[in-house]
Amino acid sequence: MGILNDKVAIVTGGGRGLGRAHCLALAQAGATIVVNDLGSGLHGEQSTESPADQVVQEIVAQGGTAVANYASVSDWAATEALVADTVDRFGRLDIVVNNAGIVRDRMLFSMTEADFDAVIDVHLKGTFALTRHACAYWRDAFKRGESVTGRIINTTSGTGLFGNAGQANYGAAKAGIAGLTVITAIEMRKYNVTANAISPLAATRMTAALPVGTAEVTTTGFDPRDPANASGTVVYLASDAAGWLTGQVLRIDGDTVNRLQGWTIIGSHTGTPGNPVCAADLVDALPKLYQVAPTGGPTVRSS
Repeated sequence: MGILNDKVAIVTGGGRGLGRAHCLALAQAGATIVVNDLGSGLHGEQSTESPADQVVQEIVAQGGTAVANYASVSDWAATEALVADTVDRFGRLDIVVNNAGIVRDRMLFSMTEADFDAVIDVHLKGTFALTRHACAYWRDAFKRGESVTGRIINTTSGTGLFGNAGQANYGAAKAGIAGLTVITAIEMRKYNVTANAISPLAATRMTAALPVGTAEVTTTGFDPRDPANASGTVVYLASDAAGWLTGQVLRIDGDTVNRLQGWTIIGSHTGTPGNPVCAADLVDALPKLYQVAPTGGPTVRSS
């Protein structure tokens, strides 16, 4: 018996890389999978490929149940139909894994409006759209008195959490997804729906040009950048065993799962009590707070 027997999951961007690995792992754990993948190119361009069909074939060949879906996650009506069609076909929806994405990397002073909008549209709006429609379904089911154990698993990244040059659009979207995860967790807790995010370090077509996309395979054959390394965490977060955990971001690095903590206060300066802090006061106070000597150029990098 699998940990996800009788569960139904939608995985976006499920045709390649991380999404494919998640689909296979969820299916092996007993879930029925809706493999969503538009089949577009790395930068969102049109493609004739059908990776969703290939993943469905793999799952079925292994004795699992899966169907393909080709909707664009940035299409509001299409994601609403995706949820409705899944429920109509399988009688329920338990798990949503938001993984679809594209990249259009450029330094921000060279980035076009189209570059920015396209990446935000797929990553951030796409994550919101499917999450919104799934949460509406679970809220209605809860109000009807049905048993609800909804699971939202989003995909953020180190760029969104820590920053990376040349990825202003991607990083802004991924940071937004982390924030969306926290808010979804707050709003959906009373309906027995959890929302968490993973930040996987993995070698995929999206990271091929980045240092994170490569790592040496160990002498035992373990690949620290295999996309499947993150899938065990996805299976756990999708299960009933993870019902206690929500609003969290987990960073998966090879064989390690790291708990992350968001923005926290690590130092403070208080001006004259009862009065707003003035700029002149901060000339001396902020360098002391950051433990640096002020210079003519940037010295402190956010982290």
